[in-house]
Parts: sequence; structure tokens; C-alpha cells
Amino acid sequence: MNSTRVNTASVRVVALLLAAACVFAISGCDEMRQDMATQPKARPLSPSDFFHDGRSERPLLENTVARGSLANDEYMVAKDSNTFPLPVNQALLERGKDRYGAFCTPCHGLQGDGNGMVALRGMKHPPSYHTDRLRESPNGYFYDVISNGFGQMYGYAAQIPPRDRWAIVAYVRALQLSRDARASELPAELRQKLSGESAK
Repeated sequence: MNSTRVNTASVRVVALLLAAACVFAISGCDEMRQDMATQPKARPLSPSDFFHDGRSERPLLENTVARGSLANDEYMVAKDSNTFPLPVNQALLERGKDRYGAFCTPCHGLQGDGNGMVALRGMKHPPSYHTDRLRESPNGYFYDVISNGFGQMYGYAAQIPPRDRWAIVAYVRALQLSRDARASELPAELRQKLSGESAK
């Protein structure tokens, strides 16, 4: 009986020591997080005594160009422009489908109707690409939204290269066309295939 009491008491002591160690560890993490939040750093455009001109932002060195920026200039179009800087072909659409599947379907869904798995699990539904407003929006608008984000959508400029952003725009246009295309506008071989399937 006494040994049972001793064992129970030692278990309680060990449990109290473990709980105290956890409390100290957690408070240490909080202190470390706070130290990271208050560490000395220069915020953008804040004044600084370190540099002779009093600015923390440093001007770019003369005659320097950001890596890759010149090569990507050809892909930049105005937000209200309907031009397309790449030839739209099967390879571009396949690439767009692949990138759309990786980056866009979680929210926008496979068909572009805003019913992706993230939206179905409680996030706000993005608008369907098949609304009149988005069908009539220029290509530059889609490119700008992919690059810079809009509403709850974050910008993907850091994750998706400009050429792939245009591939996604091309694929979104294909999705829109797939919902709204007239059979008379399809190529002859597709019309024939379509009429063959409807006859069955």
C-alpha cells in the first residue's frame, strides 16, 4: 500500500515537472517571437541615420537592370488591353491547362465556375469565369489579376513566370469558349464528330 502511494506521488511530481518545463519552453518561444518582431530593421522608406542621405532605401546602382526584367518586357500589356503577346497554339493551351490545374483549380475549380475544393470547404467562392463580366474582360485584366491578385486572391507573380501566366489566360479563354461556343463555329471535323455522337 505504501509503495503504491510512493509511486503515485512520484508520478505526480514527474507530471508537475514536465508541465513546468512545457510552460517555460512555451514562454521562451513567445519571448523569441517577440524578439524577432522587435529586432532592429529598416522599414521601407523610413529615415536612417546610418546613411549620409538619411534614407534607409538605397537607390539602384547606375546601369543595372533587374535579372530577367528585359526578357519579360514583351509579356507586359496594359490592364485594359485585349492583345495577346504569344501565339496561341495547342502547346500553349496544354501548358495553360497544366499550370491552371496546379495554381487555380483549388479555388476556381476544374471548369472555372468558382467551385474549387478550397471554396467548397468554406472559403469565399471566387466568381465564375462564365459570367458576362469576365467573358467581356480584356486579356490584360486576367494577366494583371494573376500577377497582382484581386480581392482575397494573392498575386502569383513570384510563383508563375510571365509566359505561364499568359498560358493560363489562354486556357481560361478556352474554358469560357467551351461553355459558350456555337456548333456552327467549330471546325468541320469537330462538327462531324458532334453530329455522329448526337445520332447515337
